[in-house]
Amino acid sequence: MGNIRFDIIIDYLPLFIKGTLLTLGFTIAGISLGLLLGLGIGLGKMSSKSFIRFPFVWYINFFRGTPFLVQILLMHFAIIPLFMSPANPIVSAIIALALNSAAYIAEIFRAGIQSIDRGQTEAARSLGMTHTQAMRHVILPQAIKRMIPPLGNEFITLLKETSIAAIIAAPELMYWGRVAGSQYMRVWEPYIFVSIIYLVLTLSLTYLMNYIERRLKTE
Repeated sequence: MGNIRFDIIIDYLPLFIKGTLLTLGFTIAGISLGLLLGLGIGLGKMSSKSFIRFPFVWYINFFRGTPFLVQILLMHFAIIPLFMSPANPIVSAIIALALNSAAYIAEIFRAGIQSIDRGQTEAARSLGMTHTQAMRHVILPQAIKRMIPPLGNEFITLLKETSIAAIIAAPELMYWGRVAGSQYMRVWEPYIFVSIIYLVLTLSLTYLMNYIERRLKTE
């Protein structure tokens, strides 16, 4: 390994900070869009009508059954070029992350909703609520509390998956680690430093999600 060269870290520190901010941006954008899409997909999969349920089931099967690396390459080199040329790696990464996350979040929503006793839906309907009102005011508030732990895990997983965006030259954290390693022909310093940043981010998110879970339990 030789002597550790801290000058590599110092030289690339502004770019590592910039990459970290973009990594967080990817994660927040991906999880936000994933939550919106995931709720709709989860409800679609729960439909009693098979022709409605079918496309949502296979959406989940595809995004959960194929590697994210394949998904982001398809997005960047096949799908995004249909709408913009040249394809923007940041746009490709956000859309790929959101679509992938939506498949997992859909299953989290479905499991959370189905964990609530059906009697509560029937009781809400007997009070004159529509199915939508019962879902919004009775079922979802209870289900969300149960969904916090798996949603937190998905948030952390998505944060780590942003590193794959480096393969399409999206200038996130891992991208700058690769650039630094290539320039100096030293992988130890940049990759260890990048790993430490990811570790700090994931541990911070874990603490935050645990705090939110504790607060919701006391309400």
